Amino acid sequence: MSSVVPPPRTAHPRLILSMDGLVLREILLDREHLTIGRKAHNDVRIEDFSISGEHARITTILGDAFLEDLDSTNGTSVNGRPVTRRVLADGDIVELGKYRLRFVAPADAPSALELGRRRAPEAPARGVSEPDTPPSVSARVRVLDGPHAGRELALLKARTTLGSPGGEVAAILRRRDGYVILPIDGARPRVDGVVVDGDARAPGERAVIELAGVRMEFQQRA
Repeated sequence: MSSVVPPPRTAHPRLILSMDGLVLREILLDREHLTIGRKAHNDVRIEDFSISGEHARITTILGDAFLEDLDSTNGTSVNGRPVTRRVLADGDIVELGKYRLRFVAPADAPSALELGRRRAPEAPARGVSEPDTPPSVSARVRVLDGPHAGRELALLKARTTLGSPGGEVAAILRRRDGYVILPIDGARPRVDGVVVDGDARAPGERAVIELAGVRMEFQQRA
């Protein structure tokens, strides 16, 4: 009996581009930003009129890949559902016009959305979770209102997901030069009153983050 052998995992996530079941190429997500579209300046060029000139962008941070539709004419879907922004999970099928991109996660790397479904034992606030990475700077989030007002969460790891699946979700990502906040699945968090709608935004040493009607104070020390 024959069996289908899954593709080997690598240190970086990747995409398998296909059309009508025929694999065309493999794309390694080894850079932070990758654009897909019909125009020549895109990182991945697909010369087909079902694809917009600048169709979609994938931002890869710490092994997680965040897909964003760039107001394309025919739209972008994941697993048959139209999306504007989404964190990709292993095995997701991204549909761009007549083309398919299968997302393959790196070995032993859970997605930010999966992390959002977990509950860290030490997390005091509902819907907050973290992966395992040692800290390089000291930072924390303190809840300012709601039933958990006054509670604090130390940002000790590389990714902390705020919110819960089905609601607004955002990720706080730790980089060497500090922290950034990134909206997930169409969330529109505010940082000091300004909507974060697109690329990751650095909150600075102190900022107020608003997500799903809850205000949280972010504090960072070098």
